[in-house]
Amino acid sequence: MIENSKITEAYNFRHACKVFDTDKKISKEDFETILETGRLSPSSFGFEPWKFLIIQNMELREKLKPIVWGAQGTLPTASHFVIILARKQKSMRYDSDYISHMMSDIHHLPKESADARREYYKNFQKNDFNLLESKRATYDWACKQTYIALGNMMTTTAMLGIDSCAVEGFNSAEIEKIMTEEFGIDSDEFGVSVMVAFGYRVDKQHKKTRQAIEDITQWHL
Repeated sequence: MIENSKITEAYNFRHACKVFDTDKKISKEDFETILETGRLSPSSFGFEPWKFLIIQNMELREKLKPIVWGAQGTLPTASHFVIILARKQKSMRYDSDYISHMMSDIHHLPKESADARREYYKNFQKNDFNLLESKRATYDWACKQTYIALGNMMTTTAMLGIDSCAVEGFNSAEIEKIMTEEFGIDSDEFGVSVMVAFGYRVDKQHKKTRQAIEDITQWHL
């Protein structure tokens, strides 16, 4: 297993890299590892409410640039640029075909176990988290889970000595139009949660600033 010091070293190395070296590309092996850590990330009930769009076509990146204001430096320079989608209520409801598919085809649950799990999930959605009160509530809940995958991918990237930058600065309605037109994604099924750029830095990293651990933790022994 990895040493503690190597983990903190990677976290100190990571920063929001706004411009990448266009002459350096991430290797196929390294990027497959980054994607795999996204795929293997945990999700509530194990229902994996995400999809990863890898945008390598530079013409498409140029089309995205006017409406992704948070990626003006990264879209043209990143070795790899990923749009992370989150599933909407249509597929995340307890009685959806997608949930049935996940339980039977992915989790391989027998019918009796799947029925019991669906009831737990129904209660969770309706009573514990009130996720069915609006489509937005369900979608926001799914988006939160995509950030688990995002965090794991960015940590893996730092451990490989590669840079990254998460992007939230975009017009979601306009992005969903392009998502439908260019990628054939059903906007009733998916929405854009967050984006992330990967590559190698050209500028020196600023000193990392964070609150002291004593200011953000509270122990009860």
